[in-house]
Amino acid sequence: MSDQTRTLVVMRHAKAETDGPTDAERRLAGRGEAEARAAGVWLAARGLQPESALVSAAVRTRQTWDAVAEGAGWDADLATYDESLYAAGPESALDLVRQVEDDVRTLVVIGHNPTMATLAQLLDDGEGDPEASAAMLGGYPTSAMTVLEVDGPWSDLDEAGGRVVAFHVGRA
Repeated sequence: MSDQTRTLVVMRHAKAETDGPTDAERRLAGRGEAEARAAGVWLAARGLQPESALVSAAVRTRQTWDAVAEGAGWDADLATYDESLYAAGPESALDLVRQVEDDVRTLVVIGHNPTMATLAQLLDDGEGDPEASAAMLGGYPTSAMTVLEVDGPWSDLDEAGGRVVAFHVGRA
């Protein structure tokens, strides 16, 4: 891993309630909170320590981040909540990642499907862990996370610009 290598975690929010006042206001189900905490435990066990998190402003993604941070022992204040990530397609989500400051070595992005699954697949260069890539292609359920290594600055990140090093679904 060079000094230009960065780590990107692309995550789908945890299990949410089926309804709420609006879709953006849907809250995590109890199971979702436990699964997000378990995801955080898993990320911390891998030695990941983000400098920043880019999180959709929807209630369930905010709650997912809070529970992941709690499970991992991270500072929840690392998050930037972005209204545009809520409805973003994969290209728009990638544009948001490209705007991240270069001093951020590890970034967590938490959003919605199908965008998060498509973004992770779009970034996969096919040179990483073949089992993790295959698992990612097999489905992207709630609390699914893809960990990618990215060489170079965020601003240069493009399609096939990351190596999949792990795929995990947080389950309590």
